[in-house]
Amino acid sequence: MVILEVCVDFQPSILPSNTTPLGALPARFRRTRILVVGCGDVGMRLLATASRNARWLALTSSPERVEDLRAAGALPLRGNLDQNATLARLAGLAQRVVHLAPPPSTGRADPRTTNLARALARRSLPERWVYASTSGVYGDCGGDWVSETRPVRPQTDRALRRVDAEATLRWWGRQKLGASRVSVLRVPGIYAPDREGGTPRERLQRGTPVLNTEEDVYTNHIHADDLARACWVALWRAQPQRVYNISDDSVLKMGDYYDLAADLYGLSRPPRISRLQAQTLIAPMTLSFMSESRRLTHDRMKRELKLRLHHPHVIDGLRGAAG
Repeated sequence: MVILEVCVDFQPSILPSNTTPLGALPARFRRTRILVVGCGDVGMRLLATASRNARWLALTSSPERVEDLRAAGALPLRGNLDQNATLARLAGLAQRVVHLAPPPSTGRADPRTTNLARALARRSLPERWVYASTSGVYGDCGGDWVSETRPVRPQTDRALRRVDAEATLRWWGRQKLGASRVSVLRVPGIYAPDREGGTPRERLQRGTPVLNTEEDVYTNHIHADDLARACWVALWRAQPQRVYNISDDSVLKMGDYYDLAADLYGLSRPPRISRLQAQTLIAPMTLSFMSESRRLTHDRMKRELKLRLHHPHVIDGLRGAAG
C-alpha cells in the first residue's frame, strides 16, 4: 500500500491558528505556506530547489522520513491518505498544495485524493493546487502529437485512477467559484541517474528485448529535476483549471531510447522482437507501456509556465549515469 509523506509529532503550538488573519501572525508565518503531499523523490527535489521564502509542510506516514524532511527544510506532518481521521488537522494550514501522491494500486478510482480534498476543504480550499498526474490518461494515440485539449481515453485501471483524481480536484476547484486554482500536470516517464530505477541501465543489463522498429511506440520523458521545477513554477504561474503536458524535447520511440542509452553506457543494444513474441516474453506491466504510442506537445508548459528545461533531451539527462 502506497502512502504519502506524512507528518510526525504534530504539535498544535507550532503552527498558527487556522482562523487567524496572516497579517496578525509572526513574520515566519506570514510566508506562503505550501503543503507537499507525497514527498518522495520528486518532492524532495522540489524542497531542494524551491524558494526558502515559503513555509514548507510535508505530509508523511513514515516516522523514518521525519528527520530527512526536516533537514530538507519542511515541517513534517503525520497523516495517512488512507485514514481520514489522520488528515483532520490539515484544514486551513496551507495556501498552496503540491499533490504528488500516487493512487492506490488497485481499483478504478482514487479515494486518497478524495480524502485529501475533503480534509482540506473543512476550512477553506487552498488558493492553488498543483496535481502531478500521468500522460497515460490519453491512452494509445497511434503515435499522434497530443496536446492538452485531446480528450482522455484511459486504457488501464492505472490511468483510470488518475482520471478520477483529476476530475475530483477540478470539481473541488469549481465548487468555490474558482477560489481554488487547480492545475494538472500530465507527466510521462520520469528519469534521473540519481533516482532509484531512474535509468535504463538495469533493464539493458538484463537484456530485456524491445519491439521491432515498425511495431514500436513513441515514448515521452522528463528529468526528475525538471519535473520538480515544473511543480514549483506551476504554483505561481499556472492558469486555473488548466492542464499542462510536462515533457522534454525528445522525440524517440522506445527502442531508440534504449539503443541511445546502451551506446551511452557502453552496453549491448537490446534485442528486437515482434509484438506477438512480446506477449510471451515480456511482463504484463511492461507490455502495457509498450502498447501506447503518443508524442506530447508542451507549448503550454513553455509559454505559460515559462519553464526552461535543464535537460531538454534524454541524452543530456542520462550522461551523468554513463561510465
